[in-house]
Amino acid sequence: MAIDRSGRTVSPRALSQAASTARACVAGAAGTYSAAIMQRLIEKAAILHEALPYIQRFHGRTFVIKYGGHAMIDPELADSFARDVVLMKFVGLNPVVVHGGGPQIDHLLRTMGVESERIDGLRVTDDRTMEVVEMVLGGKINQEIVSLICQHGGHAVGLSGKDDGFILADKVAEMRTKAGRLVDPGRVGAVREVRPRVVQQLVQSGFIPVVAPVAVDDHGRSLNVNADTIAGAVAAALQAEKLVLMTDIEGIRGREGTVVSSLSAAEIEALIDDGVIEGGMIPKVRCGLDALAQGVKKVHVIDGRTRHACLLEIFTDRGVGTEIAG
Repeated sequence: MAIDRSGRTVSPRALSQAASTARACVAGAAGTYSAAIMQRLIEKAAILHEALPYIQRFHGRTFVIKYGGHAMIDPELADSFARDVVLMKFVGLNPVVVHGGGPQIDHLLRTMGVESERIDGLRVTDDRTMEVVEMVLGGKINQEIVSLICQHGGHAVGLSGKDDGFILADKVAEMRTKAGRLVDPGRVGAVREVRPRVVQQLVQSGFIPVVAPVAVDDHGRSLNVNADTIAGAVAAALQAEKLVLMTDIEGIRGREGTVVSSLSAAEIEALIDDGVIEGGMIPKVRCGLDALAQGVKKVHVIDGRTRHACLLEIFTDRGVGTEIAG
């Protein structure tokens, strides 16, 4: 006679019948897998094996992710991104998210009937516009991202550069419009210094920091700063392993017009000089080059429209975007 977990006496015959039933269930379950399904399961296991050396190499390292573009607007992509960030944290990486929000700012300005002055396409950030910028970036968007991460089991905290004064900036006196005119852009800032202590403490306490791109000047006034620039400056201050820039393009294209998987800083400069990299991509790669020059190991430009783009770029041999090395 035997005793089960509840303390009841079980006869040898009952034990034998239970064992036979278990074996039949296992055999039946195995029989339900076709060769195709079994092959897919094996391929999934192979993906985990491929990720293992990257998980080992990057354990405890900091990754700054600039999150923006279509990935923020599409609900499925936003949910997928949040799950990916939580996975990164649970396998031992330290993700720090810096987000944008330009389209959402424009939408709320229109909804509120706020007239935002534009000169040759450049938005002037006056005091009223800055209130909306803070409302959207530091409030609505930031908390939505924090909430999604927490829904998937992560621990996230939202903050802006004003918190603990961790991103200091100077007002930009003038900017050049597309037409070549120099104008005062209003409350727009250029990062002077990042004091990363508050972010480091959050990371060490197991949290995922979610940073809104709002900085502060010496007088405590809020300044709107480009999110790519903030991400690069934060990555440099944290001496991050990687800066990942999520965009709405597949990566950086070379002279042949195809996406290049890996480029050096010198090759990037040559592509800019030759006019291959142009327009809005120039400030993105410039912030990446600045981060590399200040100690960040690698910069990655990836397509945020692709589900799991961050995971595919970081944990697979081929990646899905363009890697830039110093």
